[in-house]
Amino acid sequence: MQPSLKPALALLFAIAGLFLAPAARAQVHSAVDAPAPVDLALGYSYLRGNAPPGGCGCFSMNGGSASLGIPLKSGRFAILGEATAVRGSHISDNGYDLALNLFTAGLRFKPAMRRTAWQPFGLVLAGGAQGKGSLVRASLGGDGFGAVAFALNVGGGVDYRVNRHFGVRLIQADYLLTTFDNHLNNNQNNLSINAGAVLYFGR
Repeated sequence: MQPSLKPALALLFAIAGLFLAPAARAQVHSAVDAPAPVDLALGYSYLRGNAPPGGCGCFSMNGGSASLGIPLKSGRFAILGEATAVRGSHISDNGYDLALNLFTAGLRFKPAMRRTAWQPFGLVLAGGAQGKGSLVRASLGGDGFGAVAFALNVGGGVDYRVNRHFGVRLIQADYLLTTFDNHLNNNQNNLSINAGAVLYFGR
């Protein structure tokens, strides 16, 4: 009668487990402790604005945006800088045009999402906005060189990470407040929507 192979196989797996378990634990700890990468997002920007005072006066603007995220120690929080340039024309019955440049910085938060390529995030940014065009000269208190105002972004979005170095920003939707002088309430409440590509640098 031939001896059973089951005890021998069980012993073999037990020995292999003793050697492989420390390596597996080290790999897990290395992945957890690895620093989060710096990310650069480039994409299309859509802004729904209401610059003319009184009522909505809503209009659309299109352009592009770029943001750079530098993670802090935990990787959940990052220092984020964002630049956006959009332009709109044929605003209101007067046919005004407006070019808006935004430069903001602040904090971004990413919740821990294990074993998934989806990554939601939230952000709070503050900085400045520059407006140029005939709408600025007529309604926002500026001259031919433009007007400057405070800007505040509050919002968030979702990224999908394709691989170690590339991802897709499916959507970023922000409430954007600007404070251009419009001779009424000096507030413009805008909706900003961005989408595009994300590049990751580092581990």
